[in-house]
Amino acid sequence: MARSQLQKELGKRGPFDSPEQEACLNILRTSDRLQNRLGRFFREFGLTASQYNVLRILRGTGRPMPSLEIAERMIQVVPAITGLIDRLQKQGLVERRRCQEDRRVVYVEITARARELLARMDEPLRQLHKELLGHLGRSELVELSRLLEKARARLP
Repeated sequence: MARSQLQKELGKRGPFDSPEQEACLNILRTSDRLQNRLGRFFREFGLTASQYNVLRILRGTGRPMPSLEIAERMIQVVPAITGLIDRLQKQGLVERRRCQEDRRVVYVEITARARELLARMDEPLRQLHKELLGHLGRSELVELSRLLEKARARLP
C-alpha cells in the first residue's frame, strides 16, 4: 500500500495505528500550518490571532460585551481574557467600563481606531483565505466544514 501524504511529510515508514490517529494528526498538521500563516498575517498589523478574534467578535455584535461573553465566543480558548483585553486597551483598540448594576461585570467596546484597522485588514484577509484554501472547490469546502463540525460535535 502506498504511503499517505502525511506519512511522507512526517517521515513515517509504517502505517498509522488507526484511521482515527491519521485523521487526528492530519487535522493537527493542517491547523499548525494555517495558524502559522495567519499568525504572520496578523503580526503585520500588530495583532495576535486572539486579539483579532476579540476585535472581530466586538465588531460583529455591534455593542459592548462582557469580557466573559467574549471569552465564550473565541475560536480558541484563551485562559487569560483579562490580559488579552489589557493589551488591546493599551493599543487603543478597545475601551472598558464597569456595569453600573453589577460592578463585577466589565463591558468591552471596540474603538473607532480598531474599526479602521479591521477595515484595512478585511480584503487582504479574504485574499489570504483564498490563497490558503481556494484550491478546494465550493462543495469540497462545504463538505470539509461539515466533517469538521461533525468531528467537533462529540468533543467536550
